[in-house]
Amino acid sequence: MPLTLAIFCKVVDNFGDIGICWRFARQLRAEHGVDVTLWVDDLRSFQRLCPEVVIDADVQQVQGVTVRHWPHQDLAFTAEDVADVVVEFFAVDIPPAYVEAMAQRAVKPVWINFEGLSAEDWVEGCHALPSMHPRLPLTKYFFFPGFTTKTGGLLREAGLIEERDRFQNDPAAQAEFLAGLGVTEQERAGQLVSLFCYPHAPVAELFAVWERQDRSVTCLVPVGVARDAVSAFIGGEATAGAARMRGALTVRVIPFVPQPDYDRVLWCCDVNFVRGEDSWVRAQWAARPFVWHIYPQEENLHHKKLRAFLQRFAPALPALQAFSLMWNGAADATPASIEACWKALRAELPAVSMQARAWQSDMAAQPGFTSQFLALVHAKR
Repeated sequence: MPLTLAIFCKVVDNFGDIGICWRFARQLRAEHGVDVTLWVDDLRSFQRLCPEVVIDADVQQVQGVTVRHWPHQDLAFTAEDVADVVVEFFAVDIPPAYVEAMAQRAVKPVWINFEGLSAEDWVEGCHALPSMHPRLPLTKYFFFPGFTTKTGGLLREAGLIEERDRFQNDPAAQAEFLAGLGVTEQERAGQLVSLFCYPHAPVAELFAVWERQDRSVTCLVPVGVARDAVSAFIGGEATAGAARMRGALTVRVIPFVPQPDYDRVLWCCDVNFVRGEDSWVRAQWAARPFVWHIYPQEENLHHKKLRAFLQRFAPALPALQAFSLMWNGAADATPASIEACWKALRAELPAVSMQARAWQSDMAAQPGFTSQFLALVHAKR
């Protein structure tokens, strides 16, 4: 009998939460034959990443994964409903009745809390630690993805690096892909940038800098991202296919594409602006320069997390550090500072590109997230 696994995902960051869970579920099924059930409370966001998803279905099969809508009301469960492995994503509260049913199983499930990715030092000491349930005979384990061999690693599909290299070494394949998004040959000739950020990023100010510079820039923005700034630049509604050129800058709105195509967008671009966790990791696998917009937290705790990553990834890249801090509100973001930060980063991009390539090579040399996850599961069964 194949291993059964249930993932409980509540969508908080629109696409990051479900994006990670969907990649993980798909890999478990396709590469390891695990019988996966993915519980999701927001199927509409899920559908943006995977068009096959039916938003009003309680239960459906998607690429071999059982997808169940997770309603907000209580559900009833028995021990027979419980999977061999139970994953709660980002410490969500899974249904109390499901936890009770877990305790009723003769062989208790392996219960794992999938934590957020961080470069902070304390992660190494917390990875794989157990936590006893205060009332039931259950133990939960904390699984931390990360950037060192003392963590759970990064999510990466088999063959991803080889697929990326084939695509990046095939100009015709890139041109055909970009043409399918509406990108013209003229737009491809300049600097190609992808933009995925949270609404509070200083996008309009950066557009103004790009518009005045001496090299053409084409910015690809998924529909719905930076809506106000994009609409103001275009002079109309920011629908997929809308585009406008002003000065050196062309802003083009592209469709919100499925995950495999988003990887190709990242692989095509000279610089990638990414946000949250899922697109951040994919930008690292793209081996191209990227700027990370971190998910905001109270009391600016996210700035500490940002600095921890920059210290690991970019210790010798001061312009990338300065731009990243400005982009995330950890330094002044006046029009003058944005222009100065971008000019410095633009000059540093060859070094950033070399570091991005070396970094992904180092990360790929470490054990992957999914294999480490399954090793922990089998050790605790």
